Parts: sequence; structure tokens; C-alpha cells
Amino acid sequence: MSTHGTTVEWKRGDQSFIDKRYSRAHVWTFDGGAVVPASSAPESVPVPMSDASAVDPEEAMIASLSSCHMLWFLAFAANARLTLDSYRDEASGELDKHEAGKRYLARVTLRPVTTFTGRQPDQAELDALHHQAHEHCEMAHSVRATITVEATLG
Repeated sequence: MSTHGTTVEWKRGDQSFIDKRYSRAHVWTFDGGAVVPASSAPESVPVPMSDASAVDPEEAMIASLSSCHMLWFLAFAANARLTLDSYRDEASGELDKHEAGKRYLARVTLRPVTTFTGRQPDQAELDALHHQAHEHCEMAHSVRATITVEATLG
């Protein structure tokens, strides 16, 4: 089993709190030392109480799914003896309401565009590599959302 850690920290400072107009900006510190500014999504809590330049939890979840998928794809492309030059994914997600009326991340679409040097995979091989990546991605197994991969060659 693998253990990972993150510290999430928010401080009120001198702002009021009970009026609900407090800043939602906070900091994520990861076990490797990376520090990321975070906030609620401006669609959930309007600016200035949200920081639009910070990462929100929804974006982070989508990025986590995309990153996990990419890392597995890189491994399987190398195993297939394909030389990958670049990988870019403009992933997106949609919130919806489930049967109890609560909002959740319902759909995530990964749109990886890859470029290769030398042997080029055809669409069937590309799709198979992405299928393998999806099947191995721990993050994809950890969510309720439908995850779609729309892969193209660059």
C-alpha cells in the first residue's frame, strides 16, 4: 500500500467570518514540498471571496485524472517502443446533480494530443494505449464520474 500526504491550510486573518464574506483562498502543501495556491471555484463562491487565479478542487480533480492517465500512457508508449515527443491534454469536467440532488463531478473528458518521432501509431494502436492507461489509472478507479478519452495525434 502507498501513502500520500497533503496539508491544506486556511487562515482567517483579520477578516470577518460570520458574515460569510471571508476569503476562500488557502494553500495546499504536498509531501514533496510543492505549494499550490487554492480556492473555491468562482462559479461556486464569487470573487473577491474566491481567488480565480488559484486552483479549485474541481480543477484539481480533473488535473489529477489527466495526469494519472498521462503517466500510464507514457509507460505503455515506451513499452510499445514508440518515441513520444509531446503530450498535451486540455481536459474538462462537468458538474451535475445526482439522485439526492447533490452536485458532483459527473463527466470528465480527456483530450490528449500526442506527437511521436519515428514509428507512428495508427488510431487503433493509439486508442489501445489510451485504453490500457485508463484501465491502470488509480485515479480513474477512484471516482464516480464518467471519464471519456478523445485521443488524437498531433
